[in-house]
Amino acid sequence: MRWLTLAAVLILVGSLAVTGGAQQKLKAGFIYVGPIGDYGWTHAHDQGRKIAEKMVSGLETLYVESVPEAQAEPFIDKLIQQGARVIFTTSFGFMDGTLAAAKRYPNQIFAHASGFKRAPNMATYMADFYQVYYLNGLMAGALTKSNKVGYVGAFPIPEVKRHIGAFALGVRAVNPRATVHVRWIFEWFKPSAAKEATEALIAEGVDVFAFTEDSPTVVQVAAKRGLPSFSHYSPMQKFAPNHVVSGQLVHWEKIYVDFLSKVVAGKYTTENLQNVDYWWLLAEGAVEVGGDFGVPVSPAWKSKLQAVQVTTLDLGRLSVHDLVMKRLAQMTDPKVTFDPFTGPIRDRKGKLVVPAGKRMTVGELNTMEWAAPGIVGPWPKEP
Repeated sequence: MRWLTLAAVLILVGSLAVTGGAQQKLKAGFIYVGPIGDYGWTHAHDQGRKIAEKMVSGLETLYVESVPEAQAEPFIDKLIQQGARVIFTTSFGFMDGTLAAAKRYPNQIFAHASGFKRAPNMATYMADFYQVYYLNGLMAGALTKSNKVGYVGAFPIPEVKRHIGAFALGVRAVNPRATVHVRWIFEWFKPSAAKEATEALIAEGVDVFAFTEDSPTVVQVAAKRGLPSFSHYSPMQKFAPNHVVSGQLVHWEKIYVDFLSKVVAGKYTTENLQNVDYWWLLAEGAVEVGGDFGVPVSPAWKSKLQAVQVTTLDLGRLSVHDLVMKRLAQMTDPKVTFDPFTGPIRDRKGKLVVPAGKRMTVGELNTMEWAAPGIVGPWPKEP
């Protein structure tokens, strides 16, 4: 889920129209919550848009950037006036505005990223990072010397809480004594706030960092102190080559190409999207672990992760590096033979939140509010 993020508004032609013997172009409109140059969430969506435009025959795209979440509807109106027939809105905070627009424009197709509300002409989609964050957490738990891992969080919504929770579960799976210290900045893209939060965490003794903020600020600030970090959304290895250990990467084009191709083929219409919900993870190739594409673990940190040994119930004793690779293979397998949110799991208050043998459903993950063990700091709406 992504709240207060630029929602990519999808407007696609619901069917192939022919005028004068020529196929009419399909126009898709994208609404973004941040600037396309943020090098985070919005940048990644825009890269997906560009790839889709190349891969889907006859597709033309439009976009609007830095749209306040409460003002999605006027921008949707403008995109439709410009001929967009499919609208993608790319931030959680665009959800209600997108639904209202879908009702006003029953002959247009809509898709909303990270939300859960749908309509006959409105689908939902998400390329989610929780599995990748777990893998990052395994590495962070092995690398911390102070047993204090930091997380700079954007907004305390279920999506971000889910990611921090998976990260913390990974940290504690390797290092049960470690804690994850969270600082909320209540911004998706604000480098100055990210810098201040990172410096404050360093002052508290934090020596490894992860984050949700759409710039490379956290990795740059941590690198100046010689501290490792995990990049977010876009490839940030180049901003701190010797300090970015890994990170989360997204392939929005996987969803955009699939969705738009089905619109072109007539499989998706304005009447059958009520139950269309993309929830694509490692197994679908929608996300990837790494600070750069094709590099799951930076070579600069591989030997350090190989030097730390852990024992697991199912895999026995192995290095953290090998554990990461094994878990990655298990979650990439179409059968998904391992998932971080499989019980028994208790929250940080000790309450059983996931019973033994049960795996959290997509609905439960999308509404997750509890804090995982080891998380330190304020947690709005904590049960």
